[in-house]
Amino acid sequence: MTDSNSAPPVALVTGGSRGIGRGICVELARAGYSIAINFAANRTAAEETMRLCGRTRPGARSIFCQGDVSKAPDRNRIVAETLTAFGRIDLLVNNAGITSVGRKDLLEATEESWDEVLGVNLKGPYFLTQRVASQMLQHRDQLTNPAIINITSLSATTISVNRGDYCISKAGMSMMTQLFAARLAADGIRVYEIRPGIIDTDMTAAARDQYQERIAGGLTPIRRMGQPEDVGRAVVLMAQGALSFSTGDVLNVDGGFHVRRL
Repeated sequence: MTDSNSAPPVALVTGGSRGIGRGICVELARAGYSIAINFAANRTAAEETMRLCGRTRPGARSIFCQGDVSKAPDRNRIVAETLTAFGRIDLLVNNAGITSVGRKDLLEATEESWDEVLGVNLKGPYFLTQRVASQMLQHRDQLTNPAIINITSLSATTISVNRGDYCISKAGMSMMTQLFAARLAADGIRVYEIRPGIIDTDMTAAARDQYQERIAGGLTPIRRMGQPEDVGRAVVLMAQGALSFSTGDVLNVDGGFHVRRL
């Protein structure tokens, strides 16, 4: 176990095995972080993320820790394994998330989908943040720029009537950012929200052609889909302490989608 201030800062990234999570892990490794890569089921993908982190920065330390963030025993294990490996957590990135099950219309949506989506997307990050923040407070003097970054979505403020539970989960996570930002500011722990737009990942793959057509037609001022590394670089920007007089802020990584236009 390492707890020296001279050791690299440690980031725990949930849902780090694929897509946006992988992009975040790789960019944090490039920036000098040791990484705990959380995954729910796909160990092979997590191993590939670990390989990419090592290739990006030879000598970068990383581990992977399996766990479903919606389940308390798994959350406890994820934190325990990270602390056993590295002795501290400087940065928590709440990235794990799932989309609405079946993408049903509001009038046909099921309680089962609600429970699953809200469990992974909101309940899990809320109580994982509670757990990690408590650890950060215990190790505060050892940490480098302690921060918590929540990855939400343009769906926090933009509705999709066939993904109501997903939209509500992301809007709730946005409020969660404000709550923890206010609670932890006096202890020097900054809390941010990054709000991605249409990012080219497995989650958007089925609708990629439709998204690209709409983007080409002007849906976003920057006329391309985002890439996972775009979000990863935003995480690094917020994590490294350059915004030391800011907390609770939202950074849109959406190609300008949020800009209101006539």
